[in-house]
Amino acid sequence: MAMTGGVALYSEQDPNYDQLIEQYAVLVKRIGHHLKGRLPSSVQVDDLIQSGMIGLMEAARKYEPSKGASFETYAGIRIRGAMLDEIRKGDWAPRSVHRNSRRIAEAIRFVEGQTGSDAKDSEVAKALDMSLEQYHHQLQDGMGSRLFSFEELLAQQGEREGGITGGGDSPLGDLQSDHFRQHLARAIATLPEREQLVLALYYDEELNLKEIGAVLEVSESRVSQIHSQAAHRLRARLSEWIEKQN
Repeated sequence: MAMTGGVALYSEQDPNYDQLIEQYAVLVKRIGHHLKGRLPSSVQVDDLIQSGMIGLMEAARKYEPSKGASFETYAGIRIRGAMLDEIRKGDWAPRSVHRNSRRIAEAIRFVEGQTGSDAKDSEVAKALDMSLEQYHHQLQDGMGSRLFSFEELLAQQGEREGGITGGGDSPLGDLQSDHFRQHLARAIATLPEREQLVLALYYDEELNLKEIGAVLEVSESRVSQIHSQAAHRLRARLSEWIEKQN
């Protein structure tokens, strides 16, 4: 085991390295299948797992126990980040999906600004001049890209909260990140109860869409719509803060 500045680092020649890879390979598969449940059929779970294994190997090489996070927490962030990088390279979402997602977020912001309450599906559909069925279809189309953004955000947040980022971040960057997390937490707390529950079951309890549907007694596709709606609503409610930062 190599030592750097009093911190233990595993090398590929260290027997502990192989042990970590073998022990946590199941974590890679679990995260891969969890992500796959929210992605288009064009994304293969084997590709996610392959990328995740690279993330696991990076985690085994760079893990520093002195940072305070457990290896499983650190590895989970690295694994998820590697998978998200692979998805980003594929850029499978058409431009129309991103454009529609922006329009939905803007419509939610407009409706809630007018009514002062949570925008209902029917109200957003009316603001977009489309039927409720068309609106739900666009939510379904956009769920993957919105999930990707939210997953990436959580991974970045987890890295900072776990104290496992590199040492190159500036104090200003850390302060801005803290402010964003505060705004994000407040925005999540203002979501409708069902949307908060879906996010909690998916990200905290790591249930898949089918399992969440069983809990809520709704279809898997409806869970996807609720998740997508929550992400769009968060984007709408955070937009003012984001605009100020830009």
